Amino acid sequence: MLRVTDLAVSRGGLTILEGVSFALEDGQALILRGDNGSGKTTLLRTIAGLQDPVAGQVDCDPDSIAYAAHLDGIKANLTVAENLGFWADVFQSDNLDAALEAFDLKGLLSRAANTLSAGQKRRLGLARLLLTDRPIWVLDEPTVSLDAFTVKTFGQIVQKHLDAGGAALIATHVDLGIEGETLDVMPFKAKGGSGLSSFDESFL
Repeated sequence: MLRVTDLAVSRGGLTILEGVSFALEDGQALILRGDNGSGKTTLLRTIAGLQDPVAGQVDCDPDSIAYAAHLDGIKANLTVAENLGFWADVFQSDNLDAALEAFDLKGLLSRAANTLSAGQKRRLGLARLLLTDRPIWVLDEPTVSLDAFTVKTFGQIVQKHLDAGGAALIATHVDLGIEGETLDVMPFKAKGGSGLSSFDESFL
């Protein structure tokens, strides 16, 4: 479903990871591990097609990836219903009710997104995953701002996606309770890439 071969990625003109290779098959989850600033976000952005690699190759159908980043990616002045309705129209999805149910958003439909709590905004942003109908979920710290109960619920949503033949590539420090292999990015840190300050590294 997804194959990465000898991938090198950069941030701000500096190569930070190199030689990354792995394959992701139907029904499989791969959990990315690594210190803060090790390059996980940059790797995910490159795989999702948001930036070009320095070297190597990403083999998959670009329309097969649904990417969820640090930011929730919602329109603050639109209601919950309007936000999800927009994305349902974009992806021509009939999963709106399922998304609302899965992320416990039915009671918030008329609320403007800018009035939601951080956790509610996160749930709204993640609910878009179920509207894309895309088999590969690329997730960057998806449980930020979620409480323990919702983290468990989200893990179950991911597992259901895997059981249906989907795949997930997830950067997280949280145990989601799903079956999956782990890939530590630290061995792939590029030589000469250690000259960043701790401030700079927080954005990688």
